Order: sequence, then C-alpha cells, then structure tokens
Amino acid sequence: MTEESKKPQDEGQGEEGLVEKTEKWWEATRKTLNQAGHKATQYKRIVQIKIDLASIHKKIDSAHGDLGKLVDEAHDAGEANILERDDVKRLLEKLDGLKQTAATLEHEIEMIKVEHIPEEQPSPADRDSGTEKPKEQ
Repeated sequence: MTEESKKPQDEGQGEEGLVEKTEKWWEATRKTLNQAGHKATQYKRIVQIKIDLASIHKKIDSAHGDLGKLVDEAHDAGEANILERDDVKRLLEKLDGLKQTAATLEHEIEMIKVEHIPEEQPSPADRDSGTEKPKEQ
C-alpha cells in the first residue's frame, strides 16, 4: 500500500478516537457535575436541619428557665413534692419531647452525611432512542 491509501484509514481511526475521547470527557464531566450537585443538596439539607436544631435548642433553654422559675417559686412557697405539681410535670414532658426532636434531627444529619451519591439516571433522550448505556460494575 502506498502512503496515500493509508492516509484515509488513519484519518477515520483518528476521528473515532477523538469521538471516543470526547465521549469519555463528557461522561466524566457529567459525573463530576452530578457529584457536585448531590453534595450541594446534602449541604443545603444539613444547614436547614441545623437551623431547625438551633431553634429547638433555644426552646429547650427557655423551658429550662421556666422550669427553674416554677421550682424556685414552689420552694419559696414552702411546697413539698414540687415534682408532683401538674405544671411542673407538663413542663418536664415538653422538655422530653423537645429533646427527642433534637435527637431525631441530629440523627437525620448523620444519615445525610453518609448518603451515597445516587446512580446517574439516563437522560430522557437516551431512553427514547434506546441508546441507554449499560451500568458499569
């Protein structure tokens, strides 16, 4: 074969290689963007839960102050069995509920932190054309 007859074949192989490299580059870019989007969503969810958690902690602090005030007033009045009073019991139950809510929110944060990035879903165009790529294992 002459140099001229080899040239068109080399160009064809070069174009296929370029297409393959471009597809790999786009796939890597798509995967990176998917990961970045997932991390941003995780961060947003964690921040929102931490805001809610801070609000719960403020309510707990306020309930502690209210409880202390009730106990002090009852003590000053010379009451016995302060913990048997209905208002004290209600406040203790409220505190228990707030603490449980705070623990649930803290658990949610931990669960979000260990979430794995979901598998990338095929685009609607890939599903419609039947060119969906098989999952890599």
